[in-house]
Amino acid sequence: MPLEIVRNDITKMAVDAIVNAANSSLSGGGGVDGCIHRAAGEELLNECRTLGGCEVGRAKVTGAYRLPCKYVIHTVGPVWYGGSMGEKALLESCYRESLALAKEKKCESVAFPLISSGIFGYPKDQALRVAVDVISDFLFSNDMTVYIVIFDRASFTIGEKLFADIEEYIDDYYAEEHTDRRRELYRRNAPDCASVCDKLCADRTVAEETVCADLSESLDDALKHPDESFSQMLLRKIDEKGMTDVQCYKKANIDRKLFSKIRGDVNYRPSKSTAVAFAIALELPLEETEELLKKAGFALSHSSKFDIIVEFFINRGNYNIFEINEALFAFDQSLLGEH
Repeated sequence: MPLEIVRNDITKMAVDAIVNAANSSLSGGGGVDGCIHRAAGEELLNECRTLGGCEVGRAKVTGAYRLPCKYVIHTVGPVWYGGSMGEKALLESCYRESLALAKEKKCESVAFPLISSGIFGYPKDQALRVAVDVISDFLFSNDMTVYIVIFDRASFTIGEKLFADIEEYIDDYYAEEHTDRRRELYRRNAPDCASVCDKLCADRTVAEETVCADLSESLDDALKHPDESFSQMLLRKIDEKGMTDVQCYKKANIDRKLFSKIRGDVNYRPSKSTAVAFAIALELPLEETEELLKKAGFALSHSSKFDIIVEFFINRGNYNIFEINEALFAFDQSLLGEH
């Protein structure tokens, strides 16, 4: 998936570049800045001293030295003064300039911390919204894998009202008994239809044998003429929506290689998160979402918090996959587009 929120230590991310939330002197400091400098070694500070500092909203690049990446992109985020001092525009510039440098260095992957959300005081939910908006805009016209790295739960928040609304929706609909798991176990262990039919047909009268023969013939015919597959339905829906393939897989937060597999294999079976991601990209109502999921062998259930959160957003007509993923991450669920 091109944009992913992960919980990790950014100094351990094996990507082409990591972004450092630096101070204007580029001399190291506390928080993420200090961690990156300590992990990279004194060589990083020595190179930073040659750069002449960095202005707020701008970015500069150095080597990575002892870090497991190729480059460190240093950007200086704004201090939060209540939002009236141009903080949002400066923070957006941090992400845009960092991504431009990553592209210039031909990076295929880059990891960001949540810039300015620490000691600089930028509200975490607003900082996250800026990060996601700028990065998703960039990814719509560029191929790159971008990670927003959250060190711990305290470093991540979505809007309080949104969190409360989702929590209430889960409380209203969540079934403690996870019937989906039991259904899946049954499906795996259940005998196939042909075996059931054979058992039912044993020791029957002539009339009953005729019925069983009809059942077997119907089963054979169904197997010879299978229904529309997930891939076929997906491509049909894309055409019906007047979208291009690129528009669809970008909006679904799916990488091009995975989409090529789906397009090239009529029998491709996606993961549930991938199937839901396409339903969100196509802005399908709940009934059509269920129909698309069914083609991949899945269903939405009130025994799954993941499913309930997806349903929450669909019922409210919010098809922003990145906002949905923020909510899923906040509730410790898998993200849309994972495979």
